[in-house]
Amino acid sequence: MRVLFLKKLLGSSRSTHLFTISAVLHALGQGHSAHLPHCHPRSQKRLFSLDRPGVNWSLAGRGIIVKDKVFQNLSSSDLQKHGAKAVAPLSGFPIFVRGDVYGTTSTISKPQFIKLLKQVTTHLSAVSNIFLQDGAMASPLKHGAKVRVISDSPSAAFSLSKVLWNISDRAVSRDSSPLTVYVATSISPKTGEIVGLGLQTSDGFIAADVERSSLILCGKAFADMEGIKAVLTALSSPVILARGGIPLSGRVLIFGDHVVLLFASDETIEASSAAFGRNMMSADLGTVLWPNGVSHLFPASDNRNGPTSNPSSLVFASADSSGAIPTVARISPGQAAYHFLAGYQEGKFVPAFSFRPCPISPVHLAEALFVRLIEGNIPSFVVNVYRGGDRVSGEELLRAVESTLNYDSLEQWESASSDPKVEDLKDKYEHFISSKFPGICEEFIF
Repeated sequence: MRVLFLKKLLGSSRSTHLFTISAVLHALGQGHSAHLPHCHPRSQKRLFSLDRPGVNWSLAGRGIIVKDKVFQNLSSSDLQKHGAKAVAPLSGFPIFVRGDVYGTTSTISKPQFIKLLKQVTTHLSAVSNIFLQDGAMASPLKHGAKVRVISDSPSAAFSLSKVLWNISDRAVSRDSSPLTVYVATSISPKTGEIVGLGLQTSDGFIAADVERSSLILCGKAFADMEGIKAVLTALSSPVILARGGIPLSGRVLIFGDHVVLLFASDETIEASSAAFGRNMMSADLGTVLWPNGVSHLFPASDNRNGPTSNPSSLVFASADSSGAIPTVARISPGQAAYHFLAGYQEGKFVPAFSFRPCPISPVHLAEALFVRLIEGNIPSFVVNVYRGGDRVSGEELLRAVESTLNYDSLEQWESASSDPKVEDLKDKYEHFISSKFPGICEEFIF
């Protein structure tokens, strides 16, 4: 039934109908041309103050009463004129997420988040200048998740503007399900302790509520871009799925006119990044598979990672030193969904190839991927990053990935084998999948 629902859901992207986030999460048990349309550049930047009621009303609806001025979508140079400075990246700040999410994260209760949000909006109402920065995730103007950043600091607005796609000034106000990021850099260091999140939050922390589509950054946490991207990915996933996209932990490689969607561990990507070079559009984890192409969740500094055409192939880079998994072989959509669920990495399983928190279960993502592979007639492959017991070089992995473009010359992997190594690995897969994801679609096979 879930696969049937996803077929209807993903097919709805061809019409103007949009499912609500709550409907998607509820239904999921928790919840043409070669290129997709590009985002428009930002329109001329404007200064809004108390005599501009639209923006002030919008902020009032979020519990923020503007004290003096609001600056919306200032350019980088204008933000710098207001004192913005580039900050060194930080990491390791505590992350708290409210809602049913998969992945590793600490939780925050509904009362705690409400109390925290009240503390933050009171703080923002007391500062003289508020900086709004609007942007989007997953880049297509109509379908990407829109984001509004409300900050007490030009430096934070400057930093966060770098991880969002540019959109027009009114795109957020016209969007049905925008995400809101509240940034309180100068709030009391005791805020986390006051709401019951512990003493480890004094330097800053990240808190999110999936149902509210809200993210709060306190203290220095605005400089933790990896943590922010991870939580923004989680918050945007239901929006993107509702609009016909499938949020995936993949990366895009380009070979001439061909696009390859690659799933691999961070370790594999890091070891191969030099060899991948300009073939890899962005090292950032996070892509969206739309009905007509692929886009990244976050823009790269060189602006090379705009929307692309549909993948010519989809590749799972598994790590198996036993040699049970072939060097490179074609697999069926059902096998692809199965290996996506497993994310096998040398004795460890990383469902959906990601540890990031996500409110959509790996099973539902696998089902959506299964449907899209069939409907889009996208060939899938498994590649082993080990050969002869040793890890392959980045150059060897790149050649293996590129070879999938000549898929007629690659054999279909028949997992039914009398080889003891294959049977042993198959048993490991089945034990993990059956214990972690019981009752999956019968077409998902090793």
